[in-house]
Amino acid sequence: MTAPVLDAVGKAARQLELEAGVFDVDVKRHLVHEAVRAEQAAARAGTRAAKSRGMVAGGSAKPWRQKGTGRARQGTIRAPQWTGGGVAFPPGQRNFKLKVNRKARKAALRAALSSHAVGGTLAVVEGSVFGEVPSTRAAAAFLAEWGQRVPLVVVADDEEAVLAKSFRNLPRVLVLDPSTVEVGALVWARSLLVSEAALARVLERAR
Repeated sequence: MTAPVLDAVGKAARQLELEAGVFDVDVKRHLVHEAVRAEQAAARAGTRAAKSRGMVAGGSAKPWRQKGTGRARQGTIRAPQWTGGGVAFPPGQRNFKLKVNRKARKAALRAALSSHAVGGTLAVVEGSVFGEVPSTRAAAAFLAEWGQRVPLVVVADDEEAVLAKSFRNLPRVLVLDPSTVEVGALVWARSLLVSEAALARVLERAR
């Protein structure tokens, strides 16, 4: 299994041999689904909440005496039936995180990478391909010459700021650090572009 190494204009300069154990494995769809579902669940804030009668301010005194008024007995104006009172059985904060075993998570990542490698939508690029000055115009011309469809995920190392800045303003292009690459992003992307430095770190996470 190989992937093209693209030059500054988006043409294949050479072929890079890919690790078969990461980029040429069977795609197990149920593991990919499980990983994406867990990633989306972990991204949920779960911060919805409402105040119960014990959390609402005021209402410590009985609004009127128990008997003799002709009205229904009331103990506090912060009960749920009062305007401004607390909520009965209020929703609280919730953790939506789902557990995925480490081996299953790595297998899902390998499956997503293999899908791009087998489909021919994976390419490698040098981090210094655009020189020392970021250029969105050069990145757009690079993608046009490459000929792959967007959405595109670009994986660049921390020290490859020029490469990241060149691509990050393009529409439907997501620039990620190797440590933040998730299965959901790879499934969303129609094509994948990885720098040579970032490729080594992606391999470490997928092995």
